[in-house]
Amino acid sequence: MSLKRTGGMFLALLLLVSTPVTLTMAHGAQSSGKGSYSGKSEVVYATLEADGDQKEIYVVNKFSVDRPGKIIDYGPYTRVENLTDLTEMEVDGQRVGFVTSKDLFYYQGTLKDRPLPWDIDVSYRLNGKNLPPEQLLGKDGKLEIRIHTRANEKAGENPFFENYMLQISLTLDPEIYENVEAKDGTIAEAGKNQQVTFTVMPGKEASFVVRAEVRDLEMESIQITGIPPGLSVDIPDADGMMDGMRSLSDAVQGIDAGISELNKGMAELHQGVEGLYGGSKKYKQGIRELEQGSAELIEGSKSIRDALKKLSRSLGGDADQIDVGQLKELQKRLADMAGGLKQTENSLTALQDQYTKAYHALDRSIAAIPAQDISEEDIRQLKASGADPRVVDQLVQTYTAARAAKDAYTAVKGSFQAVNPTLKEVARSVREMSIYIEIIADRLDNSLNQTHLDESMKKLQQGLQSLSEQYGAFHSGLVDYTRGVARLSQNYGRLHTGIAEMKDGTRQFQTGMHELHQGTSKLARSTRNLPDQMQSEIDQMVSEYDRSDFDPVSFVSSKNKKVKSVQFVLKTESIKKEEDKPKSGPKEEENKGFWSRLLDLFKS
Repeated sequence: MSLKRTGGMFLALLLLVSTPVTLTMAHGAQSSGKGSYSGKSEVVYATLEADGDQKEIYVVNKFSVDRPGKIIDYGPYTRVENLTDLTEMEVDGQRVGFVTSKDLFYYQGTLKDRPLPWDIDVSYRLNGKNLPPEQLLGKDGKLEIRIHTRANEKAGENPFFENYMLQISLTLDPEIYENVEAKDGTIAEAGKNQQVTFTVMPGKEASFVVRAEVRDLEMESIQITGIPPGLSVDIPDADGMMDGMRSLSDAVQGIDAGISELNKGMAELHQGVEGLYGGSKKYKQGIRELEQGSAELIEGSKSIRDALKKLSRSLGGDADQIDVGQLKELQKRLADMAGGLKQTENSLTALQDQYTKAYHALDRSIAAIPAQDISEEDIRQLKASGADPRVVDQLVQTYTAARAAKDAYTAVKGSFQAVNPTLKEVARSVREMSIYIEIIADRLDNSLNQTHLDESMKKLQQGLQSLSEQYGAFHSGLVDYTRGVARLSQNYGRLHTGIAEMKDGTRQFQTGMHELHQGTSKLARSTRNLPDQMQSEIDQMVSEYDRSDFDPVSFVSSKNKKVKSVQFVLKTESIKKEEDKPKSGPKEEENKGFWSRLLDLFKS
C-alpha cells in the first residue's frame, strides 16, 4: 500500500470521527442561546509603505467568554476569519456574530480605509539628496532616515493619540550600517544587529533622525508599537536620586557659605591693603624727606665739627696772643651753633613724630590683613563651584602675596621698631650737644668780662677740645645714620611699589569675589529646594503622562463594549532584494484554515 493511499484512508477515518463531534459542538453551542463575555481586547496590525503611508490593516479580536453561546461584535470589516475553530461567522453590515463554547475566542477582521491614530512620515536622504525608498536599494553613502509622527487629522476624535505612547524601532545590520547616530534615541545590540529605538510620549508630535554610513543598502521593516497606558514603563525609584540632589543642594549651600566667608575675608584684605598703602605712602614720604634733609644735616654737622676743631686750635696759644675780638666772634658763633643744634633737635623730634604716625599706620594696615588660612579644600570647592579657574588662580596668588607681605613685615618689624628709638637718641644727643655748646658760649662770654683771662681761657680751651673730640664721634655716627636712611629710602621705594600693585590687584579680585558671591548666592537660592522641586517636576511629569484613568475604547466601533485593551503593531515595507523577500506562499499558508493545512500534509 502506498503512502498516499495510507494517508488518504487515515484522513477519511479522521473526518468520519471528527465531523459529528464538531457538528455536535456547534449545534450544542447554538442551542445554548445567547453567550456573554467578561472582556475583549483588540490588536491592530497595519502594514505601511516604506515612506509611512498606510497600506493594509486588520484587527485580531480576543474574547474572554463567560457563558458559551452566540456573541455579537461590531466593525466595518471587509472580511472576517475565525481563528479559534471551524464555526461559521455571520456578518451583517457592521454586525459580526459568532457562536463559541470556548473560554477564549479569537477572530480576525480586515478593515479598509480606516485611518490610524497617527500620521507617520518616513523620508530618506542619501549623500545629501532626497530619494524615494525604491531608489535606495543597493546604494552606498551617507544615509539620513527622518521619521515624523503627528496626530492623524483623518481619525477625527483621537483618544489613542492623546493617551498612547509610541515606540519606534529600526533594526540595522552592522555589515550594511556603520557609524550609526540617533539623537534622542537609544542604540542597543540585538543579536548580531543594532537596534535604534525612539519613544513618542502621549499627545506629542515628534521628529527623529537616524544617520549612518551605508554600503549596498538594504533595510528591514521599521516596527512601530502603540503602547496602552497600562503597559507604560514604571517611573523608577527616585529616592536615590533625591538623596543625591539633597547632597548636591547641601554642597552648594556649603560652597556659598565658604564663598561668603571668603568674600568677607577678601573685603577685609582689600581694606587692610588700602590702609597699608596709605600708611606706606606716608612712611615713604617721611623717609624721603629724611633722606633729602640728610645732606643738609651732614653739611651742617661738618661745619660745626670743623669750627670746633679750628676753635680748639686757635685757643692753643698763650692768652697774650689771643685776639679778644676773635673770642667775641667765637662766642657769637658758639651761640649760633647752639641755636642751630636746637633747630636740628626740633626737626629730629618732628621727624620722629611723623615716623611714629607712619609706622603705626603701617602696622595697623599689616595687622588688618586677615590671618586665617585658606585650605586646599577651600580652593577646591571654590573651583568646583563653577568659578573661572583663571580668576581663582589669580585670587589665590593675591592671597599668597598678601600673606607673604604680612609674614615679611613680621620678620622685619624689629627693624622698623628700632628706627623710632634711634631718632629719639639722635635728638637727645643733639640736644645735649646744644646745651654743652651753649654753656661754653656763656662761659666764654663771662670770661671775656673777667680780669683773670688766662685761667678762664685755659678752662675754655680744655672744654672746647673735649667738645671737639665728642662732636667728631657724634658726626661719624650721624654720617652712618644718614647712609642707613638712604638705603632704607631706596629699598622701601621698591616695597611701596609692590604694595601699590597688591592694592590694585586686591581691588580687582575683591570686585570679582563679590560678583562670584552674588552668583553662588543665586545658585544656593535656586538649589535650596532642589529636591522638592525635582520631586514636584517628577510628579508633574508623571501626572502629565499618567493615563491610568483612561478607559479603553474600541478602535473598530464605538458599539463594542467591555474593551479591556487595544494595542497597535505597525510595520513598514522593507527595502530588500527580491531574493531576500518572503515569497507569497507563506502568506497564503497563513490564510489557510486548519483543515486545509492538514490536507496539504498528505498531498504528494
